[in-house]
Amino acid sequence: MGSRPEIPRKTVYRLSVYLRCLQRLKQNQLQTVSSEALARAAGVKPTQLRKDLTYFGQFGTRGLGYDVEQLARMIGDLLGTSRLQPVILVGVGNLGAALLQYRGFEQEGFEIVAAFDADPPRARERTQKVTVHAMDRVGDVIRKHHVRMAIVAVPGSGAQEVVNALVEEGIVGILNFAPVIPHVPEHVTVNNVNLAIELENLSYFVQE
Repeated sequence: MGSRPEIPRKTVYRLSVYLRCLQRLKQNQLQTVSSEALARAAGVKPTQLRKDLTYFGQFGTRGLGYDVEQLARMIGDLLGTSRLQPVILVGVGNLGAALLQYRGFEQEGFEIVAAFDADPPRARERTQKVTVHAMDRVGDVIRKHHVRMAIVAVPGSGAQEVVNALVEEGIVGILNFAPVIPHVPEHVTVNNVNLAIELENLSYFVQE
């Protein structure tokens, strides 16, 4: 982490939401925003927003609010998205291929530099955008591009083995789409995205 403050995971998530809101304000040529307006756009209470922003010290002008450009830059620097970050993707099935075609990553500061699959020839038919390698090349690519993050979109049966290989080669952040929760060392962070669980959660709230 270096000199960066230790920030709770939920706060980091909200900072990402604030950054999206600030980027929209910049697109609309707005230079300042009140804590109330930014909190409303982000779907949080103003007291929560102000508490989250105390990690940056005291700034903002009473009566005028926050400088949109300055706050966006500060959050971007903290999250490490002010410069393009290299990412690799493992598993070029239907979901993996769709993620490779998604153009939004680069706008947000991430570049998928390579993909890996157990059957590279089959996977190459699915994508033209990124080179697809066999898994035995993963270490070379990670070292060449100084990669620290990976997206895993493999079947559940092979997920732990893939995650183990990535961690062994120096990956410390994993976005996991596999339908299992992998075990990792303490220094590795995994964000699990299980679409079935998300739908199941929604199902509870739409019951009549």
